[in-house]
Amino acid sequence: MVLFDLPVHGDARGWFKENWQREKMTALGLPDFGPVQNNVSFNAEVGVTRGLHAEPWDKWVSVATGRVFGAWVDLREGPGFGTVFTAEIDPSKAIFVPRGVANGFQTLEAGTAYTYLVNDHWSPDASYSFVNLADETVRIPWPIPLDEAEISDKDRAHPRLADAQPVPPRRTLVLGANGQLGRALRAELGEAPHIEYATRADLDITAPGLETARRWGDYGTIINAAAHTAVDAAETPEGRADAWAANVTGVAALARVASSYRLTLVHVSSDYVFDGTADRPYREDDPLCPLGVYGQTKAAGDAIVSAVSRHYIVRTSWVIGEGGNFVRTMASLAERGIDPSVVDDQVGRLTFTQDIARGIRHLLESAAPFGVYNLTGSGEPRSWAQIAARVFELTGHDPARVTPVSTDEYYSGKTGIAPRPGYSVLDLAKIEAAGFASADAGQRLAEYVANGL
Repeated sequence: MVLFDLPVHGDARGWFKENWQREKMTALGLPDFGPVQNNVSFNAEVGVTRGLHAEPWDKWVSVATGRVFGAWVDLREGPGFGTVFTAEIDPSKAIFVPRGVANGFQTLEAGTAYTYLVNDHWSPDASYSFVNLADETVRIPWPIPLDEAEISDKDRAHPRLADAQPVPPRRTLVLGANGQLGRALRAELGEAPHIEYATRADLDITAPGLETARRWGDYGTIINAAAHTAVDAAETPEGRADAWAANVTGVAALARVASSYRLTLVHVSSDYVFDGTADRPYREDDPLCPLGVYGQTKAAGDAIVSAVSRHYIVRTSWVIGEGGNFVRTMASLAERGIDPSVVDDQVGRLTFTQDIARGIRHLLESAAPFGVYNLTGSGEPRSWAQIAARVFELTGHDPARVTPVSTDEYYSGKTGIAPRPGYSVLDLAKIEAAGFASADAGQRLAEYVANGL
């Protein structure tokens, strides 16, 4: 909670104040909470007492005329549950009340107008929590005894603190829950009640009606781990449509929801937004220049998400996780006695899904500045052929069985192949400056193989 002193300018006519001034107040530390509804409670007599109500939205509370004794009780889940704060509020004061903190007041002057801005629309479907005005545990020191106050029967019937329903945190929605990254996010974030995992069957972001598919005011974060990642299939007519639907149209729908409800949108991007011709690691602010359809759709999705005020674009490369992947393929070939030819003119770093999930959690929990972050494995870049040889070595086979070839040689005579960036190394300075340490790709590879792939 934040209590503000508001300058009140008066003369013989009366007074004037700026009751809500976004630019000044956010500069002083008020969260930019995005109010959408303004309510006024007029109270005719001294001693009118209302509350204590905890709603699933934030409030900016002030008084237009008169005075109140305000009381607030923290009903949010956690160690602060039951904490009390009180203050007298007149036109020179205003207070920011976070979601889940029960709000109540008692009028100290007749004709008091109590006003509050909220950042979600009132809904009968919303989940509310209450605590009794006379609760013996919180012991609010009401100036006027409650047996002399004007209180509604409904407010008198609110439960004691011991029976009050704690308000859970805003929900986090993870999309693409069955994918490689989705499974890693489940392992990283766990099964807390406020973490929700959704597959495409649960929530199709390309289908109409996304804006009404959830009560989005109950959410705080969407992590979009869903994408069309079939790079070569995206070059076909059907695959092109699928890639644009999942990576652009669906992302645009998510961006509209995130913007409307001021949600944090986490979006996973790719090294394929670059053409791979750089002579140094790509930085987050380098111009996008994708080669193929997949890269074009990812670049378009990045541009859309960057327009959301609260966004993290996590750009990664050469992803390895549960399910089929390059490392498992090479290990299988080694075991079956097959000697592969592998391209040696595409250079990058492997990134394991556990580290992407760990990085996303770090950005969210550390409240890092919003924007684009490169997140890959660290260490010396390697070609696909070098990585394949290392997999052979780690699985007890002769690395010389891997034959390095150029990309042109490898795909000679094949059709429907998407262009690949030759250089996929991403600069990690920004995310490291935000306090995240990327794991060494070579070490992670050794651990991955040792743990049975």
